[in-house]
Amino acid sequence: MNPESLQEYARLLVRVGLNVQKEQRLVISSPVECAYFARMCAAEAYETGCKEVVMNWHDDAMTRMKYLCADNAVFDDVPAWRRHFFNDYAAEGAAYLAISATDPENLKGVDTDKLVRAQRASGEALKEFDRLQMSSEFPWCIASIPIPSWAGKAFPDLPTEQAVEALWDAIFRAVRINGDGLAVRRWREHLDTLRRRTEKLNAFRFRSLRYANSLGTDLTVQLPEGHFWESGEDRTPKGQAFIANIPTEEIFTAPLRDGSNGVVYSAMPLVHEGNIIDKFYFVVKDGKITEAHAEKGEAELKAAISADEGASYFGEVALVPYDSPISNQKLLYYNTLFDENASCHIAFGEAYPCIEGGREMSKEERKAHGLNDSITHVDFMVGTPDLNITGTTADGREIPVFIDGNFSAELS
Repeated sequence: MNPESLQEYARLLVRVGLNVQKEQRLVISSPVECAYFARMCAAEAYETGCKEVVMNWHDDAMTRMKYLCADNAVFDDVPAWRRHFFNDYAAEGAAYLAISATDPENLKGVDTDKLVRAQRASGEALKEFDRLQMSSEFPWCIASIPIPSWAGKAFPDLPTEQAVEALWDAIFRAVRINGDGLAVRRWREHLDTLRRRTEKLNAFRFRSLRYANSLGTDLTVQLPEGHFWESGEDRTPKGQAFIANIPTEEIFTAPLRDGSNGVVYSAMPLVHEGNIIDKFYFVVKDGKITEAHAEKGEAELKAAISADEGASYFGEVALVPYDSPISNQKLLYYNTLFDENASCHIAFGEAYPCIEGGREMSKEERKAHGLNDSITHVDFMVGTPDLNITGTTADGREIPVFIDGNFSAELS
């Protein structure tokens, strides 16, 4: 791993991904194995005039130990300090960097009931943090760096050290760092491309989208009145620009909660709550997932869609061309941050407020406008080389959105 590229990555996350401002706090959530990189990001933030960098450390080994050994009652509670830590910093408008790096199967074999209970407790305790995050009230960015357990899963045929280096190379390619110091320029050009396509999608004002491919997907997704598409760069109410995911290739919107019907098949494995779920599909009627089947991880999949009532409804549809920098690597990352940006995806759970005036609405108002409400938001990948998506406009015109896995000529 090139030290100059690593420094450029830290600079990209702090100065572009989060755009940290003078006198603004930065909260970094990081695995203990990534401490060296978290410190680099902290140093970069202080150079921008950051008021304070606050660390939130976590550890795969301790997390697994907790689920296997801790008292059963702890999975129904979240301590007061943790509630205040996340909710208070979010309310203050602190920037939030999440370094996402974990063993994809860290919680394999853990009782799914504990996972669901812990998720429900956390969702209730941190609902203000989640509300502010989904509404972009503070700048946030999710990024990743390799750890040995993850690298070994992505590159199972390589020795550990070589697997880590291979994953570093793949990540740098995905985030447009190639050693020439021009990553920021490339990101600006990339964001311009996403913005142009987003404007074209918004001009069509689609009423629905129909997905179809050879896996068996045949799904129609209605879109709520007044919806809009978003991509790449976002802004807080105070105008602070940020990029929520680095990398990002997606253009996304919110579906109508009760408006999806059909069947949809996964195109890639899903890593969720320390488990791998693979070769799965959903049957959907009037928005609700009525059946969920998987060759691997079916119990974990059914647990994921039962976190609360909204977990069995969709909250996001996202468009990602099959011909894109991450997809073209032909690498299964086993990390949703990367895998979702290699493929069109749909999320079950909470909806982003992608309707006119949505950010200013209460949860009840958003629900009244047809958006889903949930404590969870889980992306699963549906894009394939032969995926076709057809949009239907309000006046009944059918417009090809995707043809054979990529944007049609109308949207290129």
